[in-house]
Amino acid sequence: MAAPAMKHNKHNKHSSNAPSHPDRTDSRNSQSPSQGGNLTEDVDALQKEIGGDLKSLKKVSGLLEHLTLENKQLEEQVLTVSSSVPLRVSAALSTAEESRLKLESLLEKERLLSNTLQQHLQGAQVWADSIGQVLGQLDTLERHMKYLQCLARIEELSDSIQQYLMTNSMWDAVGAIDRMASLDMGLRESGCSHLQAFLRETLRFWHKILKDKLASDFEEVLTQFHWPFISPPTQTLSPPANTQELNSQLEQLVSQLVSLQTSDDLISEKKETLSRPEQSQTPPLSLPIQIMLLPLSKRFRYHFTGNRQTNNLSKPEWYLTQVLIWMGNSSNFMDEKIQPILDRAGAKVNARVELCRGLLTLVQEKLSQDAPRLLYDDALFCHLVDEVLQFEKELRSTHSYPRAYPGILHILLEETVLQKWLSVERKMAVEKVDAMLSAEGAWSSQYKDITDMDELKAPDCAETFMTLLLVITERYRALPCPRAQLSFLALQKELVDDFRIRLTQVMKEESRQPLSPRYCAILNAANYISTVLSDWGDNVFFLQLQQAAVSDGEEILGPLGAMETGRLASLEGSLFEALLALLERLRGDMLGRLLDAVMRDVKEKAQPYCKDRWISLPSQSDQATMSLSSSACPMMLCLRDHLLQLQQMLCLPLFQMFWQGLAERLDSFIYEDLILYNHFNEGGAAQLQYDMTRNLFPLFGHYCKRPENFFKHVKEACIILTLKVGPALLFCDVLKQSEEDEGILNHQQPSAESALNELGVYKLAPSDVQILLNLRSAWLNQS
Repeated sequence: MAAPAMKHNKHNKHSSNAPSHPDRTDSRNSQSPSQGGNLTEDVDALQKEIGGDLKSLKKVSGLLEHLTLENKQLEEQVLTVSSSVPLRVSAALSTAEESRLKLESLLEKERLLSNTLQQHLQGAQVWADSIGQVLGQLDTLERHMKYLQCLARIEELSDSIQQYLMTNSMWDAVGAIDRMASLDMGLRESGCSHLQAFLRETLRFWHKILKDKLASDFEEVLTQFHWPFISPPTQTLSPPANTQELNSQLEQLVSQLVSLQTSDDLISEKKETLSRPEQSQTPPLSLPIQIMLLPLSKRFRYHFTGNRQTNNLSKPEWYLTQVLIWMGNSSNFMDEKIQPILDRAGAKVNARVELCRGLLTLVQEKLSQDAPRLLYDDALFCHLVDEVLQFEKELRSTHSYPRAYPGILHILLEETVLQKWLSVERKMAVEKVDAMLSAEGAWSSQYKDITDMDELKAPDCAETFMTLLLVITERYRALPCPRAQLSFLALQKELVDDFRIRLTQVMKEESRQPLSPRYCAILNAANYISTVLSDWGDNVFFLQLQQAAVSDGEEILGPLGAMETGRLASLEGSLFEALLALLERLRGDMLGRLLDAVMRDVKEKAQPYCKDRWISLPSQSDQATMSLSSSACPMMLCLRDHLLQLQQMLCLPLFQMFWQGLAERLDSFIYEDLILYNHFNEGGAAQLQYDMTRNLFPLFGHYCKRPENFFKHVKEACIILTLKVGPALLFCDVLKQSEEDEGILNHQQPSAESALNELGVYKLAPSDVQILLNLRSAWLNQS
């Protein structure tokens, strides 16, 4: 027993003297709870191995040797790891030292190489400066050489053109001119201004000579074709004997002039930009067309400038009509003679359109001079605008002038002219409105005797006013600028609002007699204007203006809110939405006044009927036949007369709104002032039902199929009042049971609402029905 114990102590001593790894020590210290758990497991294993038998103690020595061997192996592993770490750190430090030495060596080499290179560069700088000077001289010489070569080329082309002209080689001369023009375009980016000027002057010199010669020949040939056509060409003119030769000459000259187009554009581009900046984006006129325009231009300037009687400010139609006549007279010749030649020459132009463009240039110059002189004469200015608009319309339609090219309307869009136009439109419109409202038949419809054409029953003043607005729309519809169109739209909205205010003022004057024809005519006028504006809101032209207003219309139409802008952009709203709301308010106010007046008259006539002794009327069985109550006759006659009168004076949409509103008010009046105010016996209830179903409802049956649907209170009240005694008692029980069971769900008992629905009562509540049943108390309580 002693030997094992000594071995165990020795083992413990050896273990305590052995070096312990820091991690191992830390793990022992930090894991004391788990160590306690491991100790418990070791004790359990020892208990299992030895047990309670003393004979099993001989196994302790073997177990101790096994644990001692395992502990020794662990200590060797710790010693191995501890000894390898310093070796790797030492190797890393050695490698770092070697790298540092190599880096210092490389830095030294770099310094030496940099010094050597710097010395070399300093030595080579002298050579570089010398070579740079030589290269600069070479570059200067090269530019001089090219300069001289250009001069030589210009002289060569100039000599060639001169030689070709002397030998009458026109095509060769045209080719040389074209090459000189190409050289001119190639020098556009050059800084040699003197060379450019010399070349341009040389080109202009030879171009003028060649152009004058070709133009002279071209004019002679055109004369043979009777150009220009001052009057409409007739078939009586005999064709020239040498037609084939003239056609050949015409084609040759037009083709040569087309070939001169490039040089002509170069020479005239600066002058064109300065003289007509608004047309700088349009291509220049074709050269043959320019020559063809010369005689027409001379005639135009002769007749419409200076002190000629034909140059009359009050007669702009003279020169506008003359230009249109020239366009029409020349169209066949341009299409049949000139256009085929241009096509074969490769010129992508339309001869007829080119001629129109040239003639429009004359009109634009004339109009630009005349328009400012007419700003202080409203009559002449209006006449000028009318003639210009008519000219533009005929130009685009009859002569098919493309929309891509400007006409003459842009001259009317200059700020001073446009503002004058707007002010004159406003002034003329206001004057016309004053005249139409003060006219004798202003409030009568000119179509009153024609049933099919008088659906809206618009008075003459309203129809004339909307025609005036439509004319303004047609005048500015063709303007090429959306901002100008929006300006006219703002004017129209201003005029509509002014007319609405005038209608309101006249309505207030007539408000004491709302049943008068004039009052109804004002109501029809407001409805007519609202209807037309609603239709305009869906028109394509105004929808396009609506999109323009979203993008840049705030300066003209005023600030638009975010919601309004969104509605306009999504096409949910319209440009006339605010005006339509104001007109709707006016229409609603006038309809309300009209209904009030009719109801006052009806209520006055209905007073005897309301105070009738409904509780003491004879029963239905005591009467041979039922007839209308005598006290109801004045009310019924009053209703009939007003309905017939207003049906004649109001348009159909307004009359429908009127009779429906009247039915609603009558329903409330009879229910509240007659039914709820009285008690009914069986005869009184039957008489009331007869008066309503056989007399009142049919009055409105002319305007709908089921008029009783507009008198739901009265109809359902009659149903309750005419119930037999038995069903009435049962229904009273249902109502009483419903009140007792209120809040308690009972699926077996029918609800009061369902019982009412079975009787055809949907509008009245159970409490209202209880009140009506109590009105039958004179006989209901007895039963």
